[in-house]
Amino acid sequence: MVYVNFEDERIPLETKFLTSLLPTIKKTHTMQLEFLFLDEIHNIPNWSRWLRRVYDNEKIRICVTGSSSKMSSREIPTELRGRFLEVKIFPLNFSEFLQFKAITINEETVEYSENEKAKMMRALREYLEFGGLPEVALASEGKKAELIHSYYNTVVRRDMIERFKIRNEESLKALLRLLLNSTSYTISKLYNNLKSLNFEVGKGTIQSYLSYIEDSYFIYSLPLFSFKIKNQLQYARKVYFIDTSFLNLLSTRFSKNSGRLYENLVFIELKRRQANDPNQEIYYWRSPRKEEVDFVLKHGLKVKQLIQVCYDINDYDTKKRETKALLKASKELKCNNLFVITEDYEAFEEINGKRIEYLPLWRWILQK
Repeated sequence: MVYVNFEDERIPLETKFLTSLLPTIKKTHTMQLEFLFLDEIHNIPNWSRWLRRVYDNEKIRICVTGSSSKMSSREIPTELRGRFLEVKIFPLNFSEFLQFKAITINEETVEYSENEKAKMMRALREYLEFGGLPEVALASEGKKAELIHSYYNTVVRRDMIERFKIRNEESLKALLRLLLNSTSYTISKLYNNLKSLNFEVGKGTIQSYLSYIEDSYFIYSLPLFSFKIKNQLQYARKVYFIDTSFLNLLSTRFSKNSGRLYENLVFIELKRRQANDPNQEIYYWRSPRKEEVDFVLKHGLKVKQLIQVCYDINDYDTKKRETKALLKASKELKCNNLFVITEDYEAFEEINGKRIEYLPLWRWILQK
């Protein structure tokens, strides 16, 4: 197994370095080379042609890694198309985050001691506030916010402005601020908000900016569930961020909103699970009376699960509103697998002949 980091300043950015790489490895290692890990190889000229030759002529498993601005499927050179599998790397999940914090848990355990549970809840609060970016997880508390702001500026500059050659930088940044302070959007609403802020940006440009932001993996948009494609395209999309740290530190509206952070965290976990189950589709549901279910999980033609995220389920009016919407969606979508993800309430309840499972976020997120 050999790993090469092409951002190492000792490596010349020349094609001939690649040409000599395999002969040098074979000369210095007596064992058969099975795995070759190449990080940021796109810095080298003609890297894709070299990689194609190695792929065609050597029995080696090759893993190439790089930022979204260089290595996403749309940027992969022609000679490699049809010869690679793309894997999107998410921030740490909660189980991995606990490992980074040296907190040992048994994911098969049903009951935890009060001490174990207290540790997990403290870790969950940190995970919600500062997210799962590995370097941030390991940094001291005083450094975390600085790192997150640095990551944000890097993504905006490198993966959006430079990658897509955006000239009107201020309008893009204004759009990002609007998204960070919104739960959903439509093109018309964004257009009107930008116009009120004196940004002259057309609806077509806003649509392009949104696709650039999604291509950088900074946000995901969630469509409305409807059997009519027209409705999915026409109605507002909900917006979620790749890491709760951005929502917490960069949003002026949601920084102290635990419910919003919970919902974002659940969505990103669902996207992780979707990577292992490509047939799963994720939507939200809304009735004509504005009753809403946060997540609709669909497999093929069938709705398999409905999920509400409710941080404060102890409030009577909140619980009534959330369960009413869940029951209404259950009837309309013919789905009886009903979940409510809470802060710490765990129970089964039967309402109007429907069984609802309430599960704390920390327990749901640790489920395999």
